[in-house]
Amino acid sequence: MLKARITGTGAALPDKILTNADLERMVDTSDEWITIRTGIKERRIASDGEFTSTLSVGAARSALEMSGVAADELDLIILGTVTPDFPFPATACIVQQELGAVNAAAFDISAACSGFVYGLSIAEKYIQTGAARNILVIGAEVLSRIVDWTDRNTCILFGDGAGAAIVQASQDEAGLLSTHIFSNGSYWNTLYQPGCGSRNPATKQSTIDERLFFIKMEGNDVFKHAVRAMEEAACAALTANNMTPSDISLFIPHQANRRIIDATTKRLGVPSDKVFLNLHHYGNTSSASIPITLDEANRAGRLKSGDIILLTAFGGGFSYGSALIRW
Repeated sequence: MLKARITGTGAALPDKILTNADLERMVDTSDEWITIRTGIKERRIASDGEFTSTLSVGAARSALEMSGVAADELDLIILGTVTPDFPFPATACIVQQELGAVNAAAFDISAACSGFVYGLSIAEKYIQTGAARNILVIGAEVLSRIVDWTDRNTCILFGDGAGAAIVQASQDEAGLLSTHIFSNGSYWNTLYQPGCGSRNPATKQSTIDERLFFIKMEGNDVFKHAVRAMEEAACAALTANNMTPSDISLFIPHQANRRIIDATTKRLGVPSDKVFLNLHHYGNTSSASIPITLDEANRAGRLKSGDIILLTAFGGGFSYGSALIRW
């Protein structure tokens, strides 16, 4: 059976850095409070001329260059995001045009922080069936545009950025060993953006007065379910491949909150030196989190041939999932 193998990674991040000290001047918070509760020290914020599509294109070009794949060789572009340039068309179509990927179909998926893992799972199936050979999977967000900067419980968490991977058909042993995706819609309203869809369309009252355009989150509930779900997804991947946590070379979890990562790592029994973290630099970039981290680990030389890499994610929906990779 054909394997889906990641042959290139890339990331794009805005230049502007918003530190915890900057936030101290904006809302009632402190660097100590943010660091203790989240592990975040700074995050990147898109400029007026940066959008989900522009960050996606930057990450995609880096991934294409690493893989040696030309844009017109792409068969498919999958973009995970909850902050598209427009409600429609798909931001992936804008990326297709900017890259010159004239032979690729393109679409967005909305799975919140699990978007990239969901995208990998879709790409894997396209390759296994022979329907595609060269696929670009992107996770990209400009969350700063939907963050309520007066809400200290949420505005401290999120940042902007994009990450990408080229996934190609391969006969090698290396590649995606398995992907696993899950959803639990019972808790959809614990982490969501209430406006401005068909339920709460854009009006002065909903958008401005009631502030429904912004992210709403029940932090304690999200924390509790995130740890359990990420453990469940990780165990599903290991069990499917007859592996245990001791087989993992590097664990790349969704970079949402240091306490969530530490609790998940402890429950899995993965030693801290096998966990790759960059949360302190970028905050929670939702669907961009894992591909940004994967690219950073890749370019830092942390991914060696034959290594077993475990990815796990959790996000609004609830959506969650995992991928196990032989590098």
